[in-house]
Amino acid sequence: MDWLTDPASWVAFLTLLSLEVVLGIDNIIFISILAAKLPLAQQQTARYVGLGLAMFMRIGLLFSLAWVISLVNPLFTVLEQQISGRDLILLVGGLFLIAKSTSEIHHKLEGDAGHGAVRNAPSFAAVIIQILLLDIVFSLDSVITAVGMVDNISIMIAAVVVAVAFMMVFAAPISAFVERHPTVKMLALSFLLLIGVTLVAEGFDQHISKGYIYFAMGFSVFVEMLNLRLRGKGNPVRLHAAMTDETPSR
Repeated sequence: MDWLTDPASWVAFLTLLSLEVVLGIDNIIFISILAAKLPLAQQQTARYVGLGLAMFMRIGLLFSLAWVISLVNPLFTVLEQQISGRDLILLVGGLFLIAKSTSEIHHKLEGDAGHGAVRNAPSFAAVIIQILLLDIVFSLDSVITAVGMVDNISIMIAAVVVAVAFMMVFAAPISAFVERHPTVKMLALSFLLLIGVTLVAEGFDQHISKGYIYFAMGFSVFVEMLNLRLRGKGNPVRLHAAMTDETPSR
């Protein structure tokens, strides 16, 4: 822990922390949308469990750097395109995000709402499993970023732990804000679609600068904030309610 007295190490820590928080935003969005499908009493627990799993996943990967680095070795070739273990993870994760986001948009806009479909409501375990699967993809991206920036594993772990703690503090307010504003929820789902497409492109070695992605997301949020302010307290669009036991019968 000698880095605690080294100013250069603190600069590296703060820089990595900032990037970890930025990279964690998509994780918060995904966890918030999935947790919102559960009964209100379980939503906060699901958010904390999801973020806790993300933290332990990233720390575990940091202690397995040799394995993570080996993921870049080609496993097979498809149409002259070499596919590595990392590529497979990104491809599967990206396709899952695209499918999940599209399904969520459909159910919120055109799906059936009401007590009659309560049997389709996901269980707590099912939600946590979905969060865990995407945590693997998001954690891999986070760890690769950390390895590329810092060579001290203590700094990496400290940045991951502080970033997750930060996300735990703000997960509930972000979730509540997204749930209160349906257009923001649709925008969040579109972000997940964008991230899914980016992951698929990365899986095929087509690098898309993160700067372009975050600029597009940031500008969209800025425009939406202006829309919310101009709209004032008018009645917002109503999305279909989640199909849970708390949904009243008609």
